[in-house]
Amino acid sequence: MFVDEVDIHVAAGHGGRGAMSFRREKYVPRGGPNGGDGGPGGSVYLAAHANLNTLLTFRFKKEFEAARGGHGEGSNRTGKSGADMTLDVPVGTQVFEKQEDGEYTLVADLTKEGEHILIAKGGLGGQGNARFATSTNRAPRKAQPGLPGEEKDLRLQLKLLADVGLVGYPNAGKSTLISRISAAKPKIADYPFTTLTPNLGVVGLSGDRSFVVADVPGLIEGAHQGHGLGHRFLSHLERTRVLVHVIDVSSATGRDPVVDFEVISRELALFPGRDASGERLQDKPVLVVANKIDALDDPARLDRLRAHLQRAGIPIYPVSAATGDGLPLLLEAIWKTLADDRRPTTQVR
Repeated sequence: MFVDEVDIHVAAGHGGRGAMSFRREKYVPRGGPNGGDGGPGGSVYLAAHANLNTLLTFRFKKEFEAARGGHGEGSNRTGKSGADMTLDVPVGTQVFEKQEDGEYTLVADLTKEGEHILIAKGGLGGQGNARFATSTNRAPRKAQPGLPGEEKDLRLQLKLLADVGLVGYPNAGKSTLISRISAAKPKIADYPFTTLTPNLGVVGLSGDRSFVVADVPGLIEGAHQGHGLGHRFLSHLERTRVLVHVIDVSSATGRDPVVDFEVISRELALFPGRDASGERLQDKPVLVVANKIDALDDPARLDRLRAHLQRAGIPIYPVSAATGDGLPLLLEAIWKTLADDRRPTTQVR
C-alpha cells in the first residue's frame, strides 16, 4: 500500500534525576557527598533510505518515544544514557512540525540516501549532590531532576524523486506506457482511475544510460484545488525535471485531444507548488505523447493536436504504448531533454 502522508508524535527521553547520597564507610564518620548525575535521555532521529517507497510503517503506529536516562547513584555513578530512536523514512520525505497556532512549518527535507537528522533532542540528566559541594557547604542536600525531552507533533509527506513525470487524464495510457518502457508493473484496466497511487519505473537505454519515470494518477479539471485528490498527485511532480503529457488521440474518450491538453496544462499552471529551485510545474520542459495511434480512427484528431502544439513550440511524439510503436524515438527525446537540462539525473539504485 502506498502512503504518502502521515501525522505522528515523537517524544525524546527525559533525563534521569541526580542522586543525593553520602559516603558511608567504617572509620570515615563524615564522608562527603557522592551522588552521581542522571543520564541524558535518548533523542529521536529520522534517517532516509532509498529502499523504502512508502510511509506505510507510520500508518498504524503514530506514537514514538525514546528511552529516558537512568537516575544517578551513589559512589558518583552516573545514570545510564537513554537509547536513541531512529525512524527510517523514504528518500524524498518532507518533515513538518506543528506550531502552537496549528499551522505546520517545514523543518527538514530528506532528499539524499543516508541523510540522518535530529528531530527531537533528549533531556539532560540532573546533577547529583556531589556537584554542589563547596568549601562552606560540605554536605549539600540538593540534587536536580532531569530535564524533559522534546516532544513534537510532526507531519511526514513523501514527494517522489523522479526525472520524468507522466501526466494526463485518467485512462490516457500512462500506466501502459510505464509498464512498456520500464520494469514497473502497475495495475492496468480499461476504465478511469485504475491508478490510485504513483508508480516509479527505471528506463534503461543503450550506453549505460538510465532515468527514473513517475506515473502519477490521472488528473481531472480542478485538480489544483484538490478535486480527485489532484493536489496530492500534483505535489509528486514538483521534483521532476521533465513532464511528459500523455494524450489519448483515439475517439474512445469522446473528448477533443486539444481540449485535453489545454485542461491539464491549465491545472499545472494553477498549481502553486515549487521545487527547491523555485521552479513551478508550468515552467518545466514538456513533451507531448499522442498515445493509442493503433486505435486512431480519425487522423484529423492527431492533425489538430499536432498543429496546436507546433504553434506553441511543444514537441509531439505519436506512439502506441500497447504495441511499442514510436517508443524508441520518444525515449531518446526524453533523454536529450534531460541532458539539455544539465541537472544531475536521479541516481538509480
